Amino acid sequence: MSRVAKQPVPLPQGVTATISADSISVKGAKGTLSLALNARLVKVVQDAAALKVEKANDGREADMVAGSTRAHLANIVQGVSKGYERKLELVGVGYRAAAQGKNLNLTLGFSHPVVYTAPEGITIETPSQTEILVKGFDVQKLGQVCADIRAFRPPEPYKGKGVRYAGEKIELKEAKKK
Repeated sequence: MSRVAKQPVPLPQGVTATISADSISVKGAKGTLSLALNARLVKVVQDAAALKVEKANDGREADMVAGSTRAHLANIVQGVSKGYERKLELVGVGYRAAAQGKNLNLTLGFSHPVVYTAPEGITIETPSQTEILVKGFDVQKLGQVCADIRAFRPPEPYKGKGVRYAGEKIELKEAKKK
């Protein structure tokens, strides 16, 4: 069995899991998330304060799915207990962001402002005009929202202007020589 799948997923205080034949639902302080299970390959067993992923058969496919299932379960448990946050930075003259309720207003050098509406379960804050803080409890949805915002103006390779993840290194190309 995979090394990842052998490790149990601890359930923190206040987090409960409900296991059915083909899915598992985890409820915590931040919300409720569920994960579909492939009953043919893996099963999830709940011990005292932990979830364990076990293989349903001895195939190689079951080994791979067991590791993935355990990783997804760990992400769900952390999401409903602590939540996730991701920071984006705007680099460029005149690039600004402003959060107004569920909407994010971006000025990215286009002839028009860009308005992005956050989906359910995601909150967007702007601590400064060039920083965007995206928070949520579903790591997949949070990553997709950040990718959507970054796609409006990805960092360009000559000056590095655009929307980037905090701490992202942009490999700058050398300008054309005369």
